[in-house]
Amino acid sequence: MWPGTRDLSPQQMVVREKILDLVVSCFKRHGAKGMDTPAFELKEMLTEKYGEGSGLVYDLKDQGGELLSLRYDLTVPFARYLAMNKVKKMKRYHVGKVWRRESPTIVQGRYREFCQCDFDIAGQFDPMIPDAECLKIMCEILNGLQLGDFLIKVNDRRIVDGMFAVCGVPESKFRTICSSIDKLDKMAWKDVRHEMVAKKGLAPEVADRIGDYVQCHGGESLVKQMFQDPRLSQNKQALEGLGDLKLLFEYLTLFGIAEKISFDLSLARGLDYYTGVIYEAVLLHTPTQAGEEPLSVGSVAAGGRYDGLVGMFDPKGHKVPCVGLSIGVERIFNIVEQRMKVGPR
Repeated sequence: MWPGTRDLSPQQMVVREKILDLVVSCFKRHGAKGMDTPAFELKEMLTEKYGEGSGLVYDLKDQGGELLSLRYDLTVPFARYLAMNKVKKMKRYHVGKVWRRESPTIVQGRYREFCQCDFDIAGQFDPMIPDAECLKIMCEILNGLQLGDFLIKVNDRRIVDGMFAVCGVPESKFRTICSSIDKLDKMAWKDVRHEMVAKKGLAPEVADRIGDYVQCHGGESLVKQMFQDPRLSQNKQALEGLGDLKLLFEYLTLFGIAEKISFDLSLARGLDYYTGVIYEAVLLHTPTQAGEEPLSVGSVAAGGRYDGLVGMFDPKGHKVPCVGLSIGVERIFNIVEQRMKVGPR
């Protein structure tokens, strides 16, 4: 067994299949059709789509003149499929393996080869309805899996970029600073600040201004508060993002899930292709046996809106609005396994 990979025993497969059945049945209930894409893509299809994550893409040895890479996620291949087949509207789900050259931290369910379960809605719809449906699906799945209490953090890429602009981040540094902010779920603010200033050359006072924002989180009332913010309210992009979040919270209230959602200005989602609403689900506590340390797993589901990605693959640049989510099967499996103490036999 190579580092960052795992074998699954028949007993473990029973547990995994139960998790997958629950996830897929929810996707189907919401009208998604299954699809699949190849395990590898042309390298050029994957480059520059993931920002700093592009360095984690597995390249395959060139044997016939074509440079190939193992897929890093299921989103970029889906966007390529939509563009190549000129599909303008689709609800799909995809369960498949992806590969990343990460430092494996097995205890957190982070592997180099892992399974993702994705649900995506492509096409033109009324604003925020597909986004709200994705958040509802996340809630249904996490409630169904009975993993304990959870919270879904939401933000908007336009609010993140607007925040950077009003804080004085040079536009050329937006993406790299975004990937630093994305580490706030794993690192303390002082360490993220140090990375931005010492390693990425950001002025300390600019970092401090960002610090004031990224420590804000709350519900719909925080969205209203940010509309009044003297700096943020002057930025057109940020106002667009706040307007969409206000509408999103109205739908979430109608769905009865608003109390599970937190507007969190520290959420950045480091992938380059996000253009609007972004979200990430975290477990608030993981039930373990008495006396054991709670298991730290990071996010168990995440996603967002990526309206520009299909256009990158279309020769004429035709865009298809898209929004989706991904369920982190390995992390969920680790929690369930920990609880059941299922091991190889």
